[in-house]
Amino acid sequence: MSLDRSVLAFAGVMVLVSVLLTAFVSPLFVWFTVFIGLNMFQSAFTGFCPAAMAFRKLGVKPGTAF
Repeated sequence: MSLDRSVLAFAGVMVLVSVLLTAFVSPLFVWFTVFIGLNMFQSAFTGFCPAAMAFRKLGVKPGTAF
């Protein structure tokens, strides 16, 4: 799996986890979903993604976006 797909999969899992936390633990976890969305939005324009940096250090092969 490439770095791009790994980042997208990780973001998807984090969104699903945050929605579950919002529904079953506390409505305040919606802010976690907002944070994830804002991070995805800014990385689309800047190319800076902390998750991509972490996956790169773990040895995931590079993709075309990150």
